[in-house]
Amino acid sequence: MKNLLKLEELAQFLLVLFALYTAHASWWVFLLLLIGPDISMLGYLVNTRIGAVAYNLFHHKGVAILVIMLAQVMRYGLIGDCSDELMTIGLVLYGHASLDRIFGYGLKFGDSFQHTHLGWIGKSGAEGRRP
Repeated sequence: MKNLLKLEELAQFLLVLFALYTAHASWWVFLLLLIGPDISMLGYLVNTRIGAVAYNLFHHKGVAILVIMLAQVMRYGLIGDCSDELMTIGLVLYGHASLDRIFGYGLKFGDSFQHTHLGWIGKSGAEGRRP
């Protein structure tokens, strides 16, 4: 089942790459896709709770979908005029979250960076840190 879920995440990541390619996104957008949302980990410099909130904000697919939906609303002229940029941001957030899930990184709990909704990550996680 774990591999099946990883394949599903890979399909979502490839869909984002396809969407960015067909939108003629610049090369730097693909680099941003790989590392951009991880800047949110700076929240862990404050404490684990703030770090988890910041990390989850930039890695939650629901947030990415809301940004993409807002871009579509803007595209049809209902509000604003930055739909292309917002669509790119939404796609980058969604694609990055999918890429993280492929490698086993999930949304974070506030107690530890290694504690994710997918389980514990890292060597310490394998040693039975489960409650």
